[in-house]
Amino acid sequence: MDRAHFSTESYAQDQRGPAWQARLLDARLHFRPPPAGEPLHGTLLTHRTPAGIELSVISSTPQTVSARAGGERGFLLVMLLDGQMTLASAGALDGETLAAGDIACIPGAQSADLIARTPFRLISVHVRQTLIAPRLGSAPPVQTCKLPDSVSRLFGALLGGLAMQLDAMQDADPHALEPIENVILECLASALAAAKPQAAPHLSSSRGIVFTRICHRIQARLAEPDLSLCAIAKDEHVSDRYLRKLFEDAGQSFSSYLRNSRLQRCHADLQNPAYDQLSVSDICYRWGFNDPSYFSQAFRERFGLSPKASRDQALRSRALPERARISRGHPDVPAGLAHRTNIGPTAAMALTEHDATPGSAARPPLPHDAGQHHYLRATRDSVHWGYLSHDLAPVLTVASGDTVTVETLTQHATDDWERMIRGDPGAESVFHWTATQKNVDRRGAGPMDASVYGRGAGEGFGVHICTGPIAIEDAMPGDVLEVRILDLLPRPSANPEFAGKAFGSHASTWWGFHYQDMLTLPREREVVTVFEIDCHDHRDDAEEGTDVARAIYSFRWTPQQDPFGVVHPTIDYPGVPVDHTRITKNFRTLKNVEIPLRPHFGVMAVAPAQDGLIDSIPPSSYAGNLDNWRVTRGASVFLKVAVPGALLSIGDPHASQGDAELGGTAIECSLTGNIQLVLHKKAAIEAHAPYADLTYPLVETPTQWIIHGFSSPNHLAELGQKAQSQIYMKSTLDSALRDAFLKARRFLMQVKRLTEDEATTILSVSVDFGVTQVVNGNWGVHAIIRKGMFND
Repeated sequence: MDRAHFSTESYAQDQRGPAWQARLLDARLHFRPPPAGEPLHGTLLTHRTPAGIELSVISSTPQTVSARAGGERGFLLVMLLDGQMTLASAGALDGETLAAGDIACIPGAQSADLIARTPFRLISVHVRQTLIAPRLGSAPPVQTCKLPDSVSRLFGALLGGLAMQLDAMQDADPHALEPIENVILECLASALAAAKPQAAPHLSSSRGIVFTRICHRIQARLAEPDLSLCAIAKDEHVSDRYLRKLFEDAGQSFSSYLRNSRLQRCHADLQNPAYDQLSVSDICYRWGFNDPSYFSQAFRERFGLSPKASRDQALRSRALPERARISRGHPDVPAGLAHRTNIGPTAAMALTEHDATPGSAARPPLPHDAGQHHYLRATRDSVHWGYLSHDLAPVLTVASGDTVTVETLTQHATDDWERMIRGDPGAESVFHWTATQKNVDRRGAGPMDASVYGRGAGEGFGVHICTGPIAIEDAMPGDVLEVRILDLLPRPSANPEFAGKAFGSHASTWWGFHYQDMLTLPREREVVTVFEIDCHDHRDDAEEGTDVARAIYSFRWTPQQDPFGVVHPTIDYPGVPVDHTRITKNFRTLKNVEIPLRPHFGVMAVAPAQDGLIDSIPPSSYAGNLDNWRVTRGASVFLKVAVPGALLSIGDPHASQGDAELGGTAIECSLTGNIQLVLHKKAAIEAHAPYADLTYPLVETPTQWIIHGFSSPNHLAELGQKAQSQIYMKSTLDSALRDAFLKARRFLMQVKRLTEDEATTILSVSVDFGVTQVVNGNWGVHAIIRKGMFND
């Protein structure tokens, strides 16, 4: 994999040794278990740059590891960062002591033991022979050695800096190391040259030194188009014949060495995003080639593909970052970003109570002060899938104070068509997809022609089925919309075989926080669990929280072919029907486990002010995909109106979810909710009302205020044109917690009129900060402020 984090803390003590040994192989190290009874603790961070340089930072308790560069004639360098080690090469009776800052070089198929008797930390670097060979002036070391102190001080400073910044650089930008790949290679070439290299078979020691010096001079003058053997011979004050003979004895010719060195530099520039603005011809001339046609032919012979194909390959690689991010959010490439789309008006769906379908839940009682009641069914004409937009025409218009029974569907219903869709006219109209007809074609904010990944219209850049939008009469920017959630009920199965039951699906997915930290093989796997819920009503005769979900079966996702013939190796596009003949069901999963229901809407959003289609996955100031289980019956959600009519959309219904939604999804279950919409006009809002200074989604329950912070409080405004790709790369819990803290402090100072010192005290001693979610691109942290602590 391109990068990975590992810690033995995932394992019990008796399992740590085998796990540690397996992971050390990623760093080309082999673990020798310590004596029985000695504790083992280790962490490993690995990264492979686009050019193939392998970097590993290791921290561990005392142990012995064997290092081996590998059979592909590469070099493994190990720099000790902390602690003490002994370097013992194969067959050596005595070892050489390594202190912090020392670098050991292990070439080719050589091996060596690194014996640590103290806790240690090191960084290892492996470079393939093909990467370093063009920069080497003579035969490199063939025996394990310790690099000279003069080299260690210079090259070690670079490696030490990389070790300190590697984790942060990866989290900030997966391609941050690309610009310094050449620096690593140049430093390594100089280090190997200084390590008393063995001369080529036909070169004496003195001639080897001359040859090394000549090669360095050639490398320094590669960009000169008229560089020749004669020019180098003149610079070095040797004859042309002597220089030609020197290269022959080294096993190569001047012209081939010059050509291959230039090709290697061109290849590196074509892979480097820093030079994307240069054309292929510019790079050809940059390194001394005069004829682009000759350059292209030589490049193809050397690397097996044309210069343009090489650059395109690198661009695709950067557009497809590590597995955990490959299909959420617009890639940072032009394809798909300029497409605007076909979201024209849809038919209004304001219905009366008797219009409820077999899949609908019964309408809960209405509050006594309710205005007009509306019923909004979920059908192909009343939903939009995977995006938000102020260009959407409302499917229903209501007045402030009106109530709405709104049906919502989960995009995961196709995990079990028989239980969650069969016989339900509304669900069947939304999910209908055959080889010739797909009722809701666009699924996500991406291009309709699927020109980025080829997965389907909209590309799955946004996945949630949203019912709406609902327009509120007289709502204008600056007003606040209060959504009172009166009740929520699971949507019963319309299949007579499953009468009286509702069903939901949980998927542990590639975008889950856990995905790179699995213990058992295959380590990268997606598992879907289908749950069953009794639909009888406990509200009148049972305590709150006694409704539960029970697992029926689980299965590992296997590649699924959608009705249009596209194969989906992962859960990368919403609503792909699962072929149950291609999965193996485990009916023993989660036996004797009951999950208390926490029914809630995962997505509740007013339309963003920004133009275009907005990915439904990252939440923001307009709310959206909050994924907070507290957005449930009895709660009110306050949202700042950004466009006329507010345009409220609701979806992503959940039967239950824990804070963080760590594995990727909740129990995704279609729900029918009863809500009341109350508009608070900007001019009438009191100065110290809880929602007077609203720049974030505020949730109120009878006992709490819940304030939502995000890694980026308003990613669409803060991150510019690339916001819908960059937000997936930049989110951290640190920034989300800071945002929640700042908002909560502001709330206490403005609403409760506390001083800054008083607010800070309250935040520390009485406010609970929780992780809302870490799977939606824009990570969330919420602050829970209990009303009961204020006597006023």
